[in-house]
Amino acid sequence: MEKNKTEVVAVLDENSEVIENERIVQFSRPYSFEGKEYEEIDLTGLDNLTASDMIAAQKVLERSGSFSVMPEMSLEYACIIAASATSQPVEFFKGLSPKDAIKIKNRVTGFFYGAD
Repeated sequence: MEKNKTEVVAVLDENSEVIENERIVQFSRPYSFEGKEYEEIDLTGLDNLTASDMIAAQKVLERSGSFSVMPEMSLEYACIIAASATSQPVEFFKGLSPKDAIKIKNRVTGFFYGAD
């Protein structure tokens, strides 16, 4: 009996560039936050999140006055989740350039909706 094999050869970003590790987001340019330069952020902590973390993120979003039928698709929710998955505060993500903020949003939503 032959088993079905699924093999990932490469993951591409929105610019069709190969991503070595899909949980590491490369910034378009160095990003300075609290006196330190960052060229990337590691989102591997997404794998350790729970539904409780998502509920807490939604509560933070609601307390800020934001409302969304699908919060997991919003940029602010993605920033809150990314902060939960890393050692950075949400302000780190809110200070990113628009291009890099969208990269974060795409990786977070891709994590939620990606194939198992």
